[in-house]
Amino acid sequence: MKVLFIGDIVGKVGRTALKALLPAVVTRYKIDFVIANGENAAAGFGITETVAVEIFGSGVHVITTGNHIWDKKESIPYLSKENRIIRPINYPPGVPGYGSVLYALNGIKVGVINILGRVFMSNSDCPFRSGLAEIERMRSETNCIIVDFHAEATSEKIAFGYFVDGKVSAVLGTHTHVQTADEKILPGGTAYITDVGMTGPADSVIGI
Repeated sequence: MKVLFIGDIVGKVGRTALKALLPAVVTRYKIDFVIANGENAAAGFGITETVAVEIFGSGVHVITTGNHIWDKKESIPYLSKENRIIRPINYPPGVPGYGSVLYALNGIKVGVINILGRVFMSNSDCPFRSGLAEIERMRSETNCIIVDFHAEATSEKIAFGYFVDGKVSAVLGTHTHVQTADEKILPGGTAYITDVGMTGPADSVIGI
């Protein structure tokens, strides 16, 4: 199973690049499953149903998000019915939407979990406790689990990577929109990078 993770899609420029380039990348590298962070896809802040449908139409299977998930209030009913777009799992119980998804593709189940960091971020439940509980639940159904850890502090992302090393396939950091050069395979076999960067205008300040 080859998985492609696309960093934060920022606005119309990011969506245009996705639509133009993704099919060729999927074909060239024989990608089976595509995940994209879309929390900034609607004019740079949040996501709407129209924008999500556009991203799915470009070939993305699952959309993850982050702390900007609530910026477009009109998207809340959509989040409650579409489990292919997920928000951080460590928001309080009862919050609209889904924090993870188990996606069946060609007979293989892929688990995707979205987690929000707490350092320099808004209040949320413990990402380590919430994340581990969901990972253990998913491991009963699949050993292919991808985590989007949406956080500000590099230290928190690195700590989480080591915390779940060997329990998930990959921990991929998002939020800063600046790609890091520390991609590695951790001792337990988990793929890790502190931040995958963004899909948006290069001549900008983090896409804006």
